[in-house]
Amino acid sequence: MDQNLGTMDWNGPTMDQNLGTMDWNGPTKDRSLFWWISMFTADDLWITSANRIQFLLQAIQYFYYPLLAIIGVPVNIITVVTLTSRNCGLSKCVTRYLVAMSTGDLLVIILDLILRHLPILFWEQFYFLHSVPLCNIHAVLLYAATDCSVWFTVTFTFDRFVAICCPKLKSKYCSEKSATVVLGTVTVLSCLKNIFWYFMLLNGYWLGNDPWFCDVSLGIALSPVWVTIEFLHHILTPTVPFILVLLLNIFTVRHILVSSRARRRLRAHSSVENPRDPEMESRRKSIILLFVISANFILLWSTLMVYSIWKRMFYLGYQLVWLDVFVLELGFMLQLTSCCTNTVIYAVTQTHFRQQLKNLLKYPLTAIIQLIKH
Repeated sequence: MDQNLGTMDWNGPTMDQNLGTMDWNGPTKDRSLFWWISMFTADDLWITSANRIQFLLQAIQYFYYPLLAIIGVPVNIITVVTLTSRNCGLSKCVTRYLVAMSTGDLLVIILDLILRHLPILFWEQFYFLHSVPLCNIHAVLLYAATDCSVWFTVTFTFDRFVAICCPKLKSKYCSEKSATVVLGTVTVLSCLKNIFWYFMLLNGYWLGNDPWFCDVSLGIALSPVWVTIEFLHHILTPTVPFILVLLLNIFTVRHILVSSRARRRLRAHSSVENPRDPEMESRRKSIILLFVISANFILLWSTLMVYSIWKRMFYLGYQLVWLDVFVLELGFMLQLTSCCTNTVIYAVTQTHFRQQLKNLLKYPLTAIIQLIKH
């Protein structure tokens, strides 16, 4: 740290000790799409391979993030409408979880992608946000929505684990009423858990990613207490959900393999001529849906999870490994992509959902054609 200026090299942020506030109004002038492309293709010796990857990712974001927003909002709305208004061949309990997950993804797209990442990316067009004193409230809502989206996946995974592995608890737990209580509890706890962001962050936007998108006082940034609290925040989401989903799926697979072998032996010794097993086919579809959703969550969240934990460990003094900033940018891209993939998963794995989705999409066209005919 420069004793005169009070500057720390944290990928660019500058701290003015006299003001006691991070001067992280981040983006440098003229950092447009062409600036990132020119930096990626430049021959300067100081530009490392990691720098070039970062420049390339940020150039891709100029097209990818707007496209993701254009696709993600209507896709999740259509998914919610399809699941709630039509018979998709799923139980009411499963439907309730899938609707909650799609709603959570929609909120993340709005609060995180549209209201956070797009203003950071197109900072010149959103420079007016510096005068909007709502960033700490925005942070509370954003992180609460993210927690809901993640923990809804965990509760769905646990529900399917109970349904498959715990037949005695299935009738009591795997019901629409239980799903409503569980989802409501997760929502309330997520909101309460993230209230601390209101007091940790200031209300001004600085339009940058690393490590916060709001202004933060110098005392907070260097306080071990606050760094520890933030570290625990990232342990609870998504590290703990990551581990829970992985363990629940391992136990579920183990139970399925054991029960499938036993069921095949029973059918082999019976006089049943029909080789089809409707119960196993129904279970197979449910298992495919569960595993694909879980794998989607684990794969697309793992990069951001690793970087978030490393960053907080780095601030706490554990500096054994260095991760470049491009890992953070890639992690954000993958995490935001996960909010738009569940509809594709439902359409691929669930025949009834796919058919109802087609009917819903064709309905406006059918209505227009009938209106023209009359």
